[in-house]
Amino acid sequence: LAAGRARARMARTLILEPTRELAAQISENFEVYGKYQKLTMALLIGGVSFKDQERKLDRGVDVLIATPGRLLDHFERGKLMLTGVQVLVIDEADRMLDMGFIPDVERICKLISGKRQTLLFSATMPKEIQKLADSFMSNPARVEVAPPSSPVENVEQRIVYLSPQQKDLTLRKIIKAAEVQTAIIFCNRKRDVDALFKSLKSTGLSVAALHGDMAQSYRMEVLANFKAGDVPIMIASDVAARGLDIAAVSHVFNYDVPTQPEDYIHRIGRTARAGRSGHAITFATPQEQKYVDAIVKLIGTEIPQIDTPGIKSTSPINDEQTSPQKRGRSIKKS
Repeated sequence: LAAGRARARMARTLILEPTRELAAQISENFEVYGKYQKLTMALLIGGVSFKDQERKLDRGVDVLIATPGRLLDHFERGKLMLTGVQVLVIDEADRMLDMGFIPDVERICKLISGKRQTLLFSATMPKEIQKLADSFMSNPARVEVAPPSSPVENVEQRIVYLSPQQKDLTLRKIIKAAEVQTAIIFCNRKRDVDALFKSLKSTGLSVAALHGDMAQSYRMEVLANFKAGDVPIMIASDVAARGLDIAAVSHVFNYDVPTQPEDYIHRIGRTARAGRSGHAITFATPQEQKYVDAIVKLIGTEIPQIDTPGIKSTSPINDEQTSPQKRGRSIKKS
């Protein structure tokens, strides 16, 4: 890249990200990594002005970081050509699939010259992603950095069995007792993110909420405040927080058990970063046991159970007909 120059309305490298937050984070990282390189960069995400983005495109950019939707918006407006792309990076491809972006990604691939280097990153490889790779990559080399079933070793994992009505009180008790410094609380649904935000804020806790239906300017403000430590607790959906690299998160709470076991790995991976230790606590109702079983099967070990004072456990291990070998029994930390 350092050997050439970008032409107007053209990019030489294109990095596709599934969410605005991830795209913004990659652009921040590029500013650090490329500090001593004479490479230009533009960030194309929704929720911000087209005109500011167009001004950068008019000059041409060496590296273009974008979400698929905003990229195609600029292309359809005649403000961007993709024929000059030499390197294409498709990041978080499995999340692209979950969010319904694969048709857009396929269209973008067809707009780019076949003479390019393509790199595809994916935590999992479902058949739809394999089909995408087969269609737009020529005899690709497959590199597996780490098995998706390997949780971070220095994350202390625990599970609490309870009823849905006990979740808020239990969460507040643990936050207080554990002296939580910074935490991300994951909910499966956006409406639950909003409801939990209101509930915790009403008790005087300093919290923020993050999900995909919020305005981009607000989401960026939430992330900036959380990274700076101004707000110690962030309640988030999977899509909004996927892949975020925030070094000092001490705790991750799964307010809901993720329905996909791989998402459990992604969630708890938000703590214990940069050599730190961390804690991951999952709340599970009896109705969510099948999701717990899937997680245990994936990670290859039981998740030790903890009880909260004043909260009656609804764990299946209290059911005489349920085998303790298959339900979240406590185990000693090795």
